[in-house]
Amino acid sequence: MRPERRRVVLSLGSNLGDRFDTLQGAVDALFDAPGLDFVAVSPIYETDPVGGPEQGPYLNVVVVAETAFGPRTLLERAQGVEAAFQRVRRERWGPRTLDVDIVTVGDERSDDPELTLPHPRAHERAFVLRPWLDVDPDAELPGRGRVADLLPGLEDQGVRRTDRVLQTPE
Repeated sequence: MRPERRRVVLSLGSNLGDRFDTLQGAVDALFDAPGLDFVAVSPIYETDPVGGPEQGPYLNVVVVAETAFGPRTLLERAQGVEAAFQRVRRERWGPRTLDVDIVTVGDERSDDPELTLPHPRAHERAFVLRPWLDVDPDAELPGRGRVADLLPGLEDQGVRRTDRVLQTPE
């Protein structure tokens, strides 16, 4: 029996080095190996950092894909891509070359401290919800509701759409 395919939402951000090239490389790397099928990538947003120390602005995108991978396998793929871009975890919410967060894996819910699903702070972050809404106007965050209904309270978070776009993976 074939495993069920589910839609997954990933949030990618970078605020060190060549942020655009890092995001493009990360999207390419996520889809280089089989098992994750590309659906959409959002426009790029430049965003003010949320929490943590003084640091420069981020570039953020949301990627939507389909997969039969379980959450743990998806986490391993995401962390492998972060490592390929020299992600270093020195301080919580500190600057980084690349951050790949798993926002949702279908409707799955989990309180596992290594991978809480849906992402425990996604509903509070315009840099996740705004680009997600761009690629899926009917998006819902499990347990929280429609993304379109969550976003209005977050408009003051310094999220600015850029005119740059990433190439979609082949």
